[in-house]
Amino acid sequence: MKKIEIDHYITANLGDTIAYVFLMKVEDLLPIYYVAVRGRDNVQGAVQRVLNKRRVNSIKEFVLEGNSFFNTFILNWVDNNFPLIIDKDKLIIPQVSAAAQVIDGQHRLEGLKQACDVNKNIGSQKIIVLLTQNLTTSEAARIFLNINTEQKPVPSSLVYDLFGEVRAKDYYIVRATDIANKLHEEPESPYYQCIKMPGASKGGKVDLSTVVNAIKQFSKEQGLFDEYNLRDFESQYRIIFNFFSVLKDYYEQEGNWLKSCNPFMANAGCYAGIDFMCRELLPKCAERRSFEQSTIRELIPLGRDGLLYKEEIKNMQGKEQRNVVFQYLKTALLKDVPAQNEYKF
Repeated sequence: MKKIEIDHYITANLGDTIAYVFLMKVEDLLPIYYVAVRGRDNVQGAVQRVLNKRRVNSIKEFVLEGNSFFNTFILNWVDNNFPLIIDKDKLIIPQVSAAAQVIDGQHRLEGLKQACDVNKNIGSQKIIVLLTQNLTTSEAARIFLNINTEQKPVPSSLVYDLFGEVRAKDYYIVRATDIANKLHEEPESPYYQCIKMPGASKGGKVDLSTVVNAIKQFSKEQGLFDEYNLRDFESQYRIIFNFFSVLKDYYEQEGNWLKSCNPFMANAGCYAGIDFMCRELLPKCAERRSFEQSTIRELIPLGRDGLLYKEEIKNMQGKEQRNVVFQYLKTALLKDVPAQNEYKF
């Protein structure tokens, strides 16, 4: 039986858990790891979800393009017949099949495995491993939840704000997707849990593709966000968040924001809202140097003449519905336009 000798490692006491941190070749780790899926595998430490094939394929392509991982792979050694050998100088790991249970990194490991099948040289790359021993399911779950709830990943497109020179050709789509995801995931968002995510079996009112397609035209280089120096993720998200929060307040006064009668809880209305916000309202807010909800509320006083409901657009095609919603919002905005006798020439 082959044994992997780790010459340099760090012992860390993480709360009540003792862990060993070290570098390890991909080809040495692949034969010993396995995934215990919650609800399927009746073993201690079963906390993982079923693999997402699309995500694995994406990681595979990421690795084949020459990229490496800088974040840690967390595993739990569970084979008591072949225990780890730990001394001051070395950590010796028996290369036993299914001896190390994955706590975090199952998609990355599967992506690496598939990439190795294409390019054997990837196996010689080193990754950072944090190895624990004989965790119970509750202990493994605590680590899993810590990573997947408390330590939320930052939006992918934030890298464009930090390092503008690394913008990819499709960065504006990534940015639009990040904004849409946050609208769906942020509890304070008007669209919290209201966007239909790919692969979701139920739930959602507006398609993710609709939100992304509406935003991406404005997040392009030299698009409207760029034109008004609103280039960072948080500014762009906050503009859309504040706009729909104002709409939500109007409809909530009648108890109808999340109801099916609300046109903004449908593809046409949501698209038209984003389109109006960026084309018509953004310049007005920029003039006032404010995208605060109070400013938006002043600019579009929707409550004066009644709210628009789906009943008024139900027999129209999607494009026509979008136009009606857009014009409804624009009419409210034009209420602030001076009368002809108020202009000076």
